[in-house]
Amino acid sequence: MATFGDRPPLPEDLSELLSDETASTVFLKADCPPRVKSGHISEIRLVELEEDPWSRGRVESLAEAIQQVVEENQDRSDCFVEIERLGCTIFQVGDLRVTCASPPFSDAWEITVVRPVARLSLADYELQQDLIDRLSDHHRGIFVVGKPGSGKSTFATAIADHLDLEIGAMVKTMEAPRDLQVAQRITQYAPLEGDLEKTAEIIFLVRPDFVIYDEVRRANDFRIFSDVRLAGVGLLGVTHANSGLEAIQRLVGKVELGLISQVLDTVVHIERGKVHEVLELKMVVRAPSGMEAELSRPVIEIRRFPEGTLTHEMFAFGSEIAVVPVSADGESNQSSPIRRLAAEELRRLIRGFTGVRVHHVQFTGESNAEVYVDDAAIGAVVGQGGDSVRTLEEEVGGIRLKIKGYKELSHALRREIDQRSHLQDYGFDPSTASSSWEYSKGGRKGKKRKNRRR
Repeated sequence: MATFGDRPPLPEDLSELLSDETASTVFLKADCPPRVKSGHISEIRLVELEEDPWSRGRVESLAEAIQQVVEENQDRSDCFVEIERLGCTIFQVGDLRVTCASPPFSDAWEITVVRPVARLSLADYELQQDLIDRLSDHHRGIFVVGKPGSGKSTFATAIADHLDLEIGAMVKTMEAPRDLQVAQRITQYAPLEGDLEKTAEIIFLVRPDFVIYDEVRRANDFRIFSDVRLAGVGLLGVTHANSGLEAIQRLVGKVELGLISQVLDTVVHIERGKVHEVLELKMVVRAPSGMEAELSRPVIEIRRFPEGTLTHEMFAFGSEIAVVPVSADGESNQSSPIRRLAAEELRRLIRGFTGVRVHHVQFTGESNAEVYVDDAAIGAVVGQGGDSVRTLEEEVGGIRLKIKGYKELSHALRREIDQRSHLQDYGFDPSTASSSWEYSKGGRKGKKRKNRRR
């Protein structure tokens, strides 16, 4: 694969645009002046060059010249057509990735040239030894996350080189397109027959110790990441996210809760080319913070590494997976996120089971709550012999529910609830919200009809 800084002779127009050694991306579009991203990764700026707009013919001619360069250098392993579709062709030209777009895919002819401007080793990041030791364990599941252009791929490459050269691990990559600047003996796999899932099947046969999975972003990518990791292969995924927590949340719904910490145990957030934050995941069985011991369940702890500070907890709450921040003292109160989450889940479950409007939920203890509904709807929520409320209690993990009427709330709280209902804060249409219970067994209209039949 490409060596950093190595490329065949380029067309003169493109060479001039890359004359600035800090230029990382060149943007060319028909009828627009060229623009270039340049500068150190901590302070990248987009500059429009002071020259005339490029005509369509000039952009198209450069695309043809780049294709000719690739064809003339077929003997080089770093010059090839990576992807070719109607209206879009992606070339690898040495260490450059060139994307050429044209109608009907784009509204005009366009060329984007991406060049790596840094090749760093793990030592260049000045990491703590604890983190280096953790990254050196090639049996882990790791996410490297950050915004576009933050330096994620550069950091992933540094880890790959470290494992290959210092640890002696067999490293492979899965990429679409292949643009990591890894050592020559690290094989880079593209989607086999256009499908990375088929690539993953081959990965098992070549017996790597560690795999770099570049660009984990779609739902299927997360599923493939999970399958490869659970097969026992060490795996590092590069994914776009604004924070480490957001990257973890993207696994929710794609991987079972009990498997998340097995699939992913380390998240490294890169910002402006530096390690901004490291999170570690571990599953324990206990009550979530703020709940009593009888509500114990599997909880995934998210802690800052290496300090060990608990920042968030993930656990099943009813039919949902909750990701809840934890305060420094671990205490919970009526307005805490865990209580607000519980209140919203209770409202959702009761509406789903009975169609009844829930006005307010008030916790009276760690495992007790008062639920306020319209007075005429109390019977519908409690159910015959208390069956409905017992089912609800089981759904919410054993919290004991006391169903009370709306009129039992204070006047001030009722006024606040009425104001919020007009803004539809509870997620239903106020004009139709009460109709569902009015015709139930416990509703007034149901009783009136029964009396008329008599």
